[in-house]
Amino acid sequence: MYDSKVRSEETDELYEAIMSLESREEFYRFFDDLCTFGEIKAMAQRFRVAKLLSEGKTFAQISEEIGASSATITRVNRCITYGSDGYKIALERMKK
Repeated sequence: MYDSKVRSEETDELYEAIMSLESREEFYRFFDDLCTFGEIKAMAQRFRVAKLLSEGKTFAQISEEIGASSATITRVNRCITYGSDGYKIALERMKK
């Protein structure tokens, strides 16, 4: 089992709730209730940065294309390189 720094009963319940959702509409409804608009936009931007990095785009290209800051791009790149492979797993599954 993966040893997450955020693992707790509360996060387990949150992840169980997310996994129970069955459609994009349900995901929108759940995250609209759970997160602020800014939090959702920040997560979406980080995932988009991960996708663009995985496609071989440079920091400058990503910044120009989606307006992400160098700090955001660096953080996502660090996660891809040294993180828990969460981005890699999701991006690979989305290709299928």
